[in-house]
Amino acid sequence: MTESSFIHRFEPATNAGSPPLLLLHGTGGDENDLLGLGRMISPGSALLSPRGRVLEHGMPRFFRRLAEGVFDEEDVRRRALELGDFVADARHRYGIAAPVAIGFSNGANIAAALLLLKPDVLAGAILLRAMVPLSDPPQAELGGKPVLLLSGQADPIVPASNSTRLAALLSEAGARVDHKVLPAGHQLSQADVTLARNWITNVDAEAA
Repeated sequence: MTESSFIHRFEPATNAGSPPLLLLHGTGGDENDLLGLGRMISPGSALLSPRGRVLEHGMPRFFRRLAEGVFDEEDVRRRALELGDFVADARHRYGIAAPVAIGFSNGANIAAALLLLKPDVLAGAILLRAMVPLSDPPQAELGGKPVLLLSGQADPIVPASNSTRLAALLSEAGARVDHKVLPAGHQLSQADVTLARNWITNVDAEAA
């Protein structure tokens, strides 16, 4: 498994103190989609942004789904492990620490799967409009990893009960979860950016 197996963008850090970010786009996005968001949330961070390798009607995704909100869980597991290998290779190639994932929608779901399947890959995660990725997840030990989960109150894709279950699942695995429900739908708002920026600044300060 080589890092070149994912088309990706990498931007080196301009501030050595900022955590590297793994940017994971939503359905139909690509490796350029979240670069601006990453810069807004954590200016100066190294940015690692892969393109999902699954195509759904020509739109890149990180794993297959059987229907809206119904995941091919075998594919979720396989793709999460592939992504974990990619991150490990990219860390070696670019000389970066374990990144904080910033995932939106499908990207947030693969980030949640990565936390549960390969906990050592990520230093933490910002999950934007995420769902429970696996109905029968493995026993993970997240050892206090910080996770920010931002859900939309009027999200037509992610039921409130599902995001609440994801928060509980990650908490039970030992993550420090901060779950906020915003007056928004599935799309991102300025509040997402502000909350994520404040959260990562505080997490960074605690780690220093």
